[in-house]
Amino acid sequence: MLDPSSSGHGRTLRWVPTITLVLIVLAAVFTFVLAAVVVGREAHRLDSLSPRVVYIEEQALSFVAERLPDETQARLTLDDLRALLTYHLRWLNLKGLQPDHVIDRPQDIDDEVVVEGDSLTAYLLGQAEMDGVEILDDIDVVHVVDAHQEYFDAIGAVGPLAMELGD
Repeated sequence: MLDPSSSGHGRTLRWVPTITLVLIVLAAVFTFVLAAVVVGREAHRLDSLSPRVVYIEEQALSFVAERLPDETQARLTLDDLRALLTYHLRWLNLKGLQPDHVIDRPQDIDDEVVVEGDSLTAYLLGQAEMDGVEILDDIDVVHVVDAHQEYFDAIGAVGPLAMELGD
């Protein structure tokens, strides 16, 4: 009577592993689909957000100072350089390129903003004169701006060049 081959009980034992296997496969498929939906949703959400760029003042100061020509390094003190970098950041803020509250902000910049070196240099020279920062040669400001732009590029804080937008 306990012989599995002679009773209906034996057939049930053969189906249990198959049902278990089917349930395991269904659970795995459900888990994969759920994970794919969640990852896809998060990827889409993160794609619409501005990238997180961190500007570290001391790092920027060192980066810019290292890239200045020797003549410019000889004429500018670190305090002068720090002031010029601060003026540059203020100018960017005035142009709307350094907005407040940017963490997890959707990318909503509709207008193209072109940074022109001449107006920026003039602004920096004017601010330096107002604050009593002595600039011995105007070319030093141009070198500072170029090196600061390299820092922005290195940290991923700049968009395409204006000539690339026209193509």
